[in-house]
Amino acid sequence: QVQLVESGGGLVQPGGSLRLSCATSGFTFSSYVMSWYRQAPGKERELVATITSTGAMTNYADSVKGRFAISRINAKNTVYLQMNSLKPEDTAVYYCNARRDFIRYWGQGTQVTVSS
Repeated sequence: QVQLVESGGGLVQPGGSLRLSCATSGFTFSSYVMSWYRQAPGKERELVATITSTGAMTNYADSVKGRFAISRINAKNTVYLQMNSLKPEDTAVYYCNARRDFIRYWGQGTQVTVSS
């Protein structure tokens, strides 16, 4: 069955870094656009970063441009989110998403807390 498993979240001080991973199985990873979303308490889920199926193109929310980097290794069926210069407002549950045509798959999320 389809699985998307996020890892790498945790508690980090402002200005610190984290690297999230999303390991996938059960679908043809290299054919899917992959994205990271996040949802803070009391807020709607928002798109953070997207990478095309080949990795040739990426896109970022304005709030994370220059600080976050999305990447993927198709041979490992895994997508990553490198997060640098973290701010308290980056605190949220981060979700991995796979998309192709009308198909959507979601992971269970990983908590990222930025606090001193």
